Amino acid sequence: MSDLSTIIKAYDVRGTVPDQFDERIARAIGTAFVEMLRESGDNADRIVVAHDMRESGPGLVAAFARGANASGAAVVTIGLASTDELYYASGSLGLPGAMFTASHNPAQYNGIKMCRAGAKPVGQDSGLAVVRRRAEQLLDDLNAEADGPSQVEARDLLADYAAHLRSLVDLSGIRPLKAIVDAGNGMGGHTVPAVLGDQVLPALPLEIVPLYFELDGSFPNHEANPLDPANLVDLQRAIREQGADIGIAFDGDADRCFIIDENGDPVSPSAITALVAKRELAKFPGSTIIYNLITSAAVPEIISENGGKPVRSRVGHSFIKAEMARTNAVFGGEHSAHYYFRDFWFADTGMLAAMHVLAALGGQDRPLSELAAEFERYTASGEINSTVADASAKIAEVRAAFVGAEFDELDGLTVALPDGAWFNLRASNTEPLLRLNVEAAKPDRMVSLRDEVLAIVRG
Repeated sequence: MSDLSTIIKAYDVRGTVPDQFDERIARAIGTAFVEMLRESGDNADRIVVAHDMRESGPGLVAAFARGANASGAAVVTIGLASTDELYYASGSLGLPGAMFTASHNPAQYNGIKMCRAGAKPVGQDSGLAVVRRRAEQLLDDLNAEADGPSQVEARDLLADYAAHLRSLVDLSGIRPLKAIVDAGNGMGGHTVPAVLGDQVLPALPLEIVPLYFELDGSFPNHEANPLDPANLVDLQRAIREQGADIGIAFDGDADRCFIIDENGDPVSPSAITALVAKRELAKFPGSTIIYNLITSAAVPEIISENGGKPVRSRVGHSFIKAEMARTNAVFGGEHSAHYYFRDFWFADTGMLAAMHVLAALGGQDRPLSELAAEFERYTASGEINSTVADASAKIAEVRAAFVGAEFDELDGLTVALPDGAWFNLRASNTEPLLRLNVEAAKPDRMVSLRDEVLAIVRG
C-alpha cells in the first residue's frame, strides 16, 4: 500500500527527489488535486502551475500536468516563478494553482504548495488530506486513469506580476537608495530585476546590487534560508564594504524577505510587521492587522497606537490566512518573515513587504537603523529549539514553575509575567522538539528568563 504521509504534510508536499518524491507521485497528485477541487464544488477546468529553479522542477510539473489532464483539467504553466508570482497568477486568473518548490530546503528536495482559485490555501484540513488519500489510491491502482489529451498552455506573467506590485507601492518618488539583494541563487534572481529593476518596467530611484542572482537549485554559495544567520554573512559584509542603504535577502522561492540595515544588522521581522502595519493603517484607517503570538509585544502596541485593531493568531500561514479572511484584515505578519496582504488575495509576498520598507526608508532622510529603532522596543531571544522525550510533560513542568503568572494556550503555552516579560513554549508538529521564544524590556532580563525556562526544559 502506498503511503504518502512522509511527504504530504500539514501545509504542502515536500520530500527528497527521487527517493521520496518522483514524477509518478507528482502525476498521481495532479489527478488527485483536480478531483479534490471538483468534489468540494470548485471549478477545476483549468489550473495554473509554476516551478522554482530546482533541476527536478520541469519534470515534476510535466508529470503533474499529465495527471491533471487525465482528469480533464487544462493546465496553464507560467514556468519559472516565485511562489508569490504563482499566487498572483491564481488570484488574477481566478484559477487553482500548484507551485513546485521546496522553499529554503536543500537541493535534493522538491515539493508542491497548492491553492484554490484566488490563492486560497490548501492545507491538511482544507483538502490536502483528501489529495493524499486519493493519490495513494491512484498509486496502488494498476488501472488508474490513462493520460488524456495534452492540454498545456504556456504563459509569461512576470511583467503583469511586476506591474501589479508596483501599483500597490509607489517607489517612483523616493530618494535614491542603494540596495544589495541576496537572492541565494533562488527565485529572487528572477523577480527582483522585473519588479525593482528596469527589466520590464521603467527604472526606479534604486541602485540594485545583485548577489547570487544566477538561478541554481544546487545553491553553490549558501542555502537559500535567511533564517539561519550563517546565510546572511555575505550580504552583511557587502553592505558594510559598499556603503549600501539596505540589504534584502530572499529565501529559495522568494516568498519571504529579510531586511538588513546599513550597518549590516538584521531588522527583526516583528519590526517589519509593525512598520508595514503603520503604512497600511495610514492607507486604510481603522483596519484589522493579524500578528502571530510570538511576534514582539511591540506589534499590537504599534497597531493600536496607529488606530488599528490587532488580532492575535496561532503560528502558521493557514491560521494567519484564515484569520485574515474572517476579519478582512488588511495585513498580517509573522516572526518567520512571512507577510500577508489583503491587496494580494490575502497571500504572502516577500517582494511587497520589501517594497514597503523601501518606500518607508526612501520617504524620509534617516538611515534604516534609526527608522527601524521606532519599531524595536524590546529584546527577543529568537526561536530556541530543544529536543525532548515528552513535550507535554515538559510544558506542564514549566507551567508549574511560574506560579502567579498569566497563562494562555492558544498555541502551546504563553506565560506573561508581572514585569511585562513573556515567553511562549510550543511543540513542533513534525519533530520531538520544543520551541521557545522569550521577550523582555531589557537584555539581561530576557537572558535570565530564557535560561530559567531552558533549565527546566533541558533538565
